[in-house]
Amino acid sequence: MKLLLGVMLLFTFSCSNHSLQDYKDERPELNLRSFFDGKLYAQGIVQDRSGKVIKRFNVDIMASWEGNVCTLNEKFEYSDQSKSTRVWRLTETAPGKYEGVAGDVIGVANGEVAGNTFYFNYTLDVPVGDKTFHILFKDWMFLLDKNTLLARSYMTKWGFNVGEVTLIMTKKEGR
Repeated sequence: MKLLLGVMLLFTFSCSNHSLQDYKDERPELNLRSFFDGKLYAQGIVQDRSGKVIKRFNVDIMASWEGNVCTLNEKFEYSDQSKSTRVWRLTETAPGKYEGVAGDVIGVANGEVAGNTFYFNYTLDVPVGDKTFHILFKDWMFLLDKNTLLARSYMTKWGFNVGEVTLIMTKKEGR
């Protein structure tokens, strides 16, 4: 019985999620106000739940601040030649804490910065064929250097993994 309990505890702890606070001492420190300022460019991939790359994309982003609100105007171009736009409005609600809204986001997104990391979660209305699905996104963004951000997004529906998005975002020179 003790062996079974020990195995169950080991399994429980090995499956536990990492915490944003795990990154609080990581450098360089991410400051959203300075990173999300001016022109940015991103490239990424979308993978299905098996890991197969199902789409590639490029994004031109124009970021600006007015008071404690950041506007991210994102223009996507996908490998299948389709295009889309998303305009985020991120509001700093307290030091390092953010809420976000966008046209295809259900409700309000919540985010927080610690060290070099921004954790952002939200539900997105994702079109698939003639339907749309509400998919939970958990974004982990890591500042690699002052001009480069690596982002991993984990997508779930009813608690099941449905895919991942990986992207690299870089600041363009000559804002």
